[in-house]
Amino acid sequence: QVRLEESGGGSVQAGGSLSLSCVASESIFNLYTVAWYRQTPGNQREMVAVINGGGGTNYDESVKGRFTISRDNAKATVYLQMNSLKPWDTAVYYCNTYPAPKLNWGQGTQVTVSS
Repeated sequence: QVRLEESGGGSVQAGGSLSLSCVASESIFNLYTVAWYRQTPGNQREMVAVINGGGGTNYDESVKGRFTISRDNAKATVYLQMNSLKPWDTAVYYCNTYPAPKLNWGQGTQVTVSS
């Protein structure tokens, strides 16, 4: 099965930026609609941004105008550029297929935003 590896998280102050990467082990990943999800302790994962195979995108209202999802099919990679970060963006970020996460979850990448 396709394996996913997320990276790029870190600790930043409010207003800062981070760029996350989700690298897949197989190029069939390029055919999938893929989302970035985030999860905080005690809560379910929630979708924050989606990109389909044709490059169409959609965003949760909470990140619209601040986050940008993109993909590079040559690298079987989906990115999430996060600008103007807020403390409530703090979470572990994951990628997977959308609307149903069908692949094994990766380890995620921690994003911590301090005020």
